[in-house]
Amino acid sequence: MRINADFSQRVVVRPEDYDWVKSPAAGVERMMLDRIGDEVARATSIVRFAPDSYFDAHTHGGGEEFFVLDGVFSDETGDYPAGTYVRNPIGTSHKPHTVEGCTILVKLHQFDKEDTAHFYIDTNTAPLRPGVADGLSVLPLHNAASENVALVRWAPGTRFSAHTHWGGEEIFVLDGTFQDEHGSYPKGTWLRSPHLSQHNPWSDEGCLIYVKTGHLPVVAGA
Repeated sequence: MRINADFSQRVVVRPEDYDWVKSPAAGVERMMLDRIGDEVARATSIVRFAPDSYFDAHTHGGGEEFFVLDGVFSDETGDYPAGTYVRNPIGTSHKPHTVEGCTILVKLHQFDKEDTAHFYIDTNTAPLRPGVADGLSVLPLHNAASENVALVRWAPGTRFSAHTHWGGEEIFVLDGTFQDEHGSYPKGTWLRSPHLSQHNPWSDEGCLIYVKTGHLPVVAGA
């Protein structure tokens, strides 16, 4: 299976584009954002768990990164409410479940083999830092190899200068509306921009975004 598998292409998926697909686990559905492979795959997905649903115990052969969008996600290590960021490196295992139901943004099989950090962050209580432009506040989440992950809050009316994405950029809009010269992206929108792509972003109403940069393929000689 190949979904948005050409990383040289810009991709935008808005909430009205969601197409939920049943998973092998009862009560668990997935919106596949990008995917290379079948059930075991390099994948980025939104996963929706119904109340009292669970996934069988499994091992993360390529690592797992996820952000809890709503509800409470649980496994043997604890309960993770909306706003929790979790990294489970290569070789870790768990049996996820939920009592009240939850939705997560999850990335699988995308870890560098040297990236062994195993942790979680409650972004509801972690302090944000001033960003590089007026109106931006940043909560760094992870930095490994060329990959950088952060939450960025945009105050209403904030604008950022035009810039180029070395190693690409991936954004999920957690709240509000993010904008650039290509369009407007409401809460729940996923964007993937390739290596050396450019844009000039802003937010009229303000927004909160998950941002990952530097992790997409770099063309040799570029």
